[in-house]
Amino acid sequence: MASGGASLALAALLLVGCVAAAAATKYTVGDASGWTTSGDYATWASGKKFKVGDTLEFKYAGGAHTVDEVSAADYAACSSSNALSSDSAGTTTVTLKTAGKHYFICGVAGHCSSGMKLVVDVAAAKSSAPAPAPAVAPAPDAADTTPDATPATTPKSPSSSGGAKTPVTVLSPPAKKSTSGAAGLSATAWAGLGLAGLVAVHLGAF
Repeated sequence: MASGGASLALAALLLVGCVAAAAATKYTVGDASGWTTSGDYATWASGKKFKVGDTLEFKYAGGAHTVDEVSAADYAACSSSNALSSDSAGTTTVTLKTAGKHYFICGVAGHCSSGMKLVVDVAAAKSSAPAPAPAVAPAPDAADTTPDATPATTPKSPSSSGGAKTPVTVLSPPAKKSTSGAAGLSATAWAGLGLAGLVAVHLGAF
């Protein structure tokens, strides 16, 4: 969705630029007479509403005149020695970029004093384009808002660190000693001793 928001912002900027370009006005200084020593530029400029973004087009014989933008003091003195800009190509287009008064004269000697001078009062531009609507954040996906279920865990039997199961040795109970043989041997011994005693007694009788 981020790319969609960037596209909307770019479209809004393009729209504002197009509206501003369409609202700008192009003025031909002196109209059909152009930029000459016989023009009445104070009358020509009166009643016109110049604004930032408008352009002035000076038309004249190239090399015969100049278009010099100067300060208010140099305008009053018809001096182009400290001109802010100067052109003598024959067609000069000046874009009015700042609000306030802008002063223009012809730098050829005697032409400014003959009336070849112009002052325009530029007003700040007013944007007619409506402010772009704020981008609406997309609604979160239902799947994203559902809490995850806690997975059931099955306890695991402990295992050795190596992962292999340790073999279990089953110990057998110790075998019991059989006493029947010893008991039988003791009985036999006693029977033998008793028999020997009887024999000795019997022999002693003789």
